[in-house]
Amino acid sequence: MSQRQPQQLVPGMQPAVLTMDSLLRAAEQTVPQGAGEASKFRYRAAYQGVPGAYSEMAACKACPDAEPVPCEQFEVAFQALSQWTTDWAVLPIENSLGGSIHAVYDLLLRYRLHIVGETSIAVNHCLLALPGTKLSDLTRVLSHPQALAQTDTYLRKLGVVKEAVDDTAGAAQMVARQQLQGVGAVASRRAAELYGLDILDEDIQDAKDNVTRFIKLARDPLLSREGEGEATPFKTSIVFSLKEGPGQLFKALSVFALRDIDMTKIESRPMRTNPIVLTKPEGAAQAGKQRFNYLFYIDFVGALSDPVCQNALRHLQESAPFMRVLGSYPMELQLGGLDSNTPFDSINEH
Repeated sequence: MSQRQPQQLVPGMQPAVLTMDSLLRAAEQTVPQGAGEASKFRYRAAYQGVPGAYSEMAACKACPDAEPVPCEQFEVAFQALSQWTTDWAVLPIENSLGGSIHAVYDLLLRYRLHIVGETSIAVNHCLLALPGTKLSDLTRVLSHPQALAQTDTYLRKLGVVKEAVDDTAGAAQMVARQQLQGVGAVASRRAAELYGLDILDEDIQDAKDNVTRFIKLARDPLLSREGEGEATPFKTSIVFSLKEGPGQLFKALSVFALRDIDMTKIESRPMRTNPIVLTKPEGAAQAGKQRFNYLFYIDFVGALSDPVCQNALRHLQESAPFMRVLGSYPMELQLGGLDSNTPFDSINEH
């Protein structure tokens, strides 16, 4: 694998953040965006945020031979991969404290992309500010809403006003670019290095076990275990709906229990196109009741190529009007194996 060198960002030299408008303009060009530009990387991996975001570190860990491409929003990363602007996209799917990232779950259904891997980062938040700033000087702290929630106890003790922005590294970038006096940012150690900020304190999260899990997306699925070995455990992610009636969820989940298949996660989301349904018992004269119409996202241990998993999914289709496999991919065995305080140029060694 190629060795990633430390990146130093200076004004005017920062990588452009992809937006929906820039993708639309690129799609109208005859020559693909970036053609002819020299690059030491053969591939590109999209992530949401700006350089210094935890997602950038996850992208580098999941795709060590790819150039990380910052994107303004989750959907821009999906679009970049769908339009062949990048080769992969690496996006957060859940956090041990904040739970599931629902926007990503909804986008998985809208785009025909495939999960081909997963990775995780142990998040250690730092409090950053302009050089020379003291903790007692701070009156306001910026960061992503989840980062602010994860450091709530610490920030309340400081007596500062919390202000939410789009992402952690973006908060650090804002403090540096606008030279905001008396304003701090909750972000990564790398963000401090990139934007020339001082680290006033580190590991300030209220709960120390703060791990974010990311998924790696590609345009094509992994069709076999080739190159992984039979001993490598796989995980498969699916989404499905249910028929009306009592016991339908129990029937759906029993197809895994009957075959001793270990389910690692279940997530329900109301359908975006038909979120409310009217239920009416058969033969009943009175009006039915309204309820939410759900989709269920499930992760289970096993490869799609395993006969026992294939039989379970065939069985599931008997009670599921809709079902789709989102991906079958190597399972990460050590959550948070990479710490966000790890020097950026040594990520490939993990």
